[in-house]
Amino acid sequence: MPEPACLSQLAWLAAMLECVTVLPFDDETLPLFTVGQVAQMLEVQQAFLRRLDEFGVVRPSRSTGGQRRYSRVEVTVVQYVAQLADEGMTLAAIRRVLELEEKVKSLEQERNALLEALAERNRLLAVLTGQPPG
Repeated sequence: MPEPACLSQLAWLAAMLECVTVLPFDDETLPLFTVGQVAQMLEVQQAFLRRLDEFGVVRPSRSTGGQRRYSRVEVTVVQYVAQLADEGMTLAAIRRVLELEEKVKSLEQERNALLEALAERNRLLAVLTGQPPG
């Protein structure tokens, strides 16, 4: 049986872990970074980031004052976009690539859901007919 001091340490540790899991910077979709911070992190011009927004390639959130704020996910996308732009792609082409990649992701999720439903139907059919599944 644990000693009372151990129990209080365990309770403290549990409370600390609970606090750590709800910190806002753990949310990769939380808009935390300014244009200047992202430009510095990725070594791109602030004007490039503004153009990405204007062309609808990466649309960051806006603060209450109207300033652009980027999430970690958006910073990752900007980094990818910068790489594509460095390879010579236009912003219109990059926007289309991102749209198509999102469509592929959506279709893959739909396909997976349909495959799971089909597998479940086959399992139920096997049970009803008394045949081994497969």
